[in-house]
Amino acid sequence: MIMGAVLNPINTAIIAVALVPIGRALGAPASQTAWLVSGLYLATAIGQPVVGRLVDLHGPRRLALAGSALVALGGLLGTVAPNLPLLVAARVVLGLGTCAGYPAAMALIRGEASRTGEDSPQGVLTLLTLSSQTIAVVGPTLGGLLIGLGGWRTTFLVNLPIALAAFWLAHRRMPRDHHAPAKEQGRTGLDLGGMLLFALTLTAALLFLMEPSAQHLPLLAVALALGLGFARRELRAPEPFLDVRVLGGNLPLLATFARQLLAGLTMYAVLFGFTQWLQDARGLSATHAGLLLLPLSASALGIAALTGRSPRIRLKLAVGGVFQVVGCAALLLLGPTTAIGWLVVLVLCFGVPQGLLNLGNQSALYAQADEQRMASSAGLLRTFMYLGALAASAAISAFFGQRADTDGLHHLGWFLLAGAALQLLLVALDRTLDRVGTRPAHDHPAAKDA
Repeated sequence: MIMGAVLNPINTAIIAVALVPIGRALGAPASQTAWLVSGLYLATAIGQPVVGRLVDLHGPRRLALAGSALVALGGLLGTVAPNLPLLVAARVVLGLGTCAGYPAAMALIRGEASRTGEDSPQGVLTLLTLSSQTIAVVGPTLGGLLIGLGGWRTTFLVNLPIALAAFWLAHRRMPRDHHAPAKEQGRTGLDLGGMLLFALTLTAALLFLMEPSAQHLPLLAVALALGLGFARRELRAPEPFLDVRVLGGNLPLLATFARQLLAGLTMYAVLFGFTQWLQDARGLSATHAGLLLLPLSASALGIAALTGRSPRIRLKLAVGGVFQVVGCAALLLLGPTTAIGWLVVLVLCFGVPQGLLNLGNQSALYAQADEQRMASSAGLLRTFMYLGALAASAAISAFFGQRADTDGLHHLGWFLLAGAALQLLLVALDRTLDRVGTRPAHDHPAAKDA
């Protein structure tokens, strides 16, 4: 499960320190290399819930094997690609290939919990989160080291051994006859029309989000029209891709999705925007910029390990939100001569929400989502995180332009501060978080059957 789930965070994070070297090697400005980020997020934002629904219906093994093979193909294409368009295509293939890992893992965990009657396996969920966070936060450092050893193409080549290992482990260890509740109850229909409308709606919305401007407003109108058509179809479909009635009535789950979007906005804006500023304005090399993010890794992993088994989800989200607000405010104080020591303190501060918010939102989703749609709900959680990442990419492109200068970083900081404050407000207003993880074991469906 872990090998499959980390394929996505390694590809989202490792590219952070490669954007500047790729731009210099191919003569592309920052506004164009941003498509290396946006292309992967567009593919994964659409693909995660689609693949998650396939996992719900048919179990995770086949999807995990196909996803690992696509990741290997994308890594190979990126290693030999001679120009930026082919590199973007490689990133899209990587994005599609990494869609199966996390939904498959969440489906396996929930299926095992149903089998044993254990309501909330916090230890396993924590391990899954820690492994993904480890890769996400050390990705820039790993990328910097790889670039120092063999150039930016090694950030694509590294996918080959990881994808092959994930493929072999899935083939050897994933159960062939995984319990799939929807399939057992005869609900095997695949809503291809709903999936297509969902993909078209999200594509139009994300294309506008990548380059928001007055001339692109027709994309927003198209997205709205497609979205209304999608909702109408799903309300009438006997087996909808997304059950909008259930989803619309589950306000706590919708709040979790919104918090994940805002957490992703700040996390990825810091990961990509701050890293580019370190290289362009602060004058650090790609290797040194990656190494500077190591304290973020240490604080994120430390806080997640210390609090992982605690059921106090609301407290985790509140503390993470406060640190995120403080970190965003601190971005406004940075300058080209800011001492390295203060930069280390800043990344330590951002590590706390990195460790708490993803863990808290994942635990909340595990308790709030319908078991029969656990994988597709987990995919949607990742989709909302990627929506935040795409918003971050659009903000970076808008505020930085040709170069990641200090003025652009300060404008980005104000934008992120507003988002972090909104996320903290959502935590304060959601009183249902006090009950997450507190349901007694005898309330679990498996326990009732027993």
